[in-house]
Amino acid sequence: MKVRIAAKGRVVIPASFREALGWKEGDEVQLTADEHGLRISTLENRIAEAQEYVRSFVPKGRSLSSELIEERRKEARRE
Repeated sequence: MKVRIAAKGRVVIPASFREALGWKEGDEVQLTADEHGLRISTLENRIAEAQEYVRSFVPKGRSLSSELIEERRKEARRE
C-alpha cells in the first residue's frame, strides 16, 4: 500500500494495518532505520523477536532460567 509523507514527515498508518497489528491510538512504537528502509514495531514485538532468537540456540526441554536459579542457589550455599 502506498502512503504519502505529509508535512513535518508525518505518515499515516492505514487503519487496516493498525487493526491487523492490534495497534491503537496512544500505543508507543519504535522506529528502526537500516539500508533497506524504516521498520515500525512495538517494544513487545521486539522483545518477542529477541526471545525467539535466543530460543533458537537452546535445545527443547532445556530451561536457561532454571539453570541460572540452580547456579545461584549453589553459590548461595557455598557462601
